[in-house]
Amino acid sequence: MEWLVLVGRLLFAVLFLGSGAGHLTQTQMMAGYAQSKGVPWARASVLGSGVLIVVGALMVLLGVWADLGALLLVVFLVPTAVLMHGFWGITDPQSRQMEQTQFLKDLALAGAALMLFAFFATSPDLGLTLTDPLFDGLFD
Repeated sequence: MEWLVLVGRLLFAVLFLGSGAGHLTQTQMMAGYAQSKGVPWARASVLGSGVLIVVGALMVLLGVWADLGALLLVVFLVPTAVLMHGFWGITDPQSRQMEQTQFLKDLALAGAALMLFAFFATSPDLGLTLTDPLFDGLFD
């Protein structure tokens, strides 16, 4: 079962590692998009969120305080859903549908990250991690 959990962590983390790399290597383009969505301090927000998701994804993938890593991903995903994918303010049906899909994807990933947090913080079978969870025993 340990290997199955490890593969699941890899599959989950790869999305965030790719996205984080994009934040850090295509900062100017992403900052322009973020600015068009009304994100304050767009460049700093893109760089900060890039670091946040890379660190969170690596923590989940490597099993280094993976519970904290999962929470870092939630901290990225929920505001991103609201700030970047506010479908409720779009009148064009095609654009609205696209943003609604992205909004719901981010919320679904946030839910998965919360489940990972609970799993890591409470399960004895963590799937080949480098450290114990940071929040170990908090929910006993």
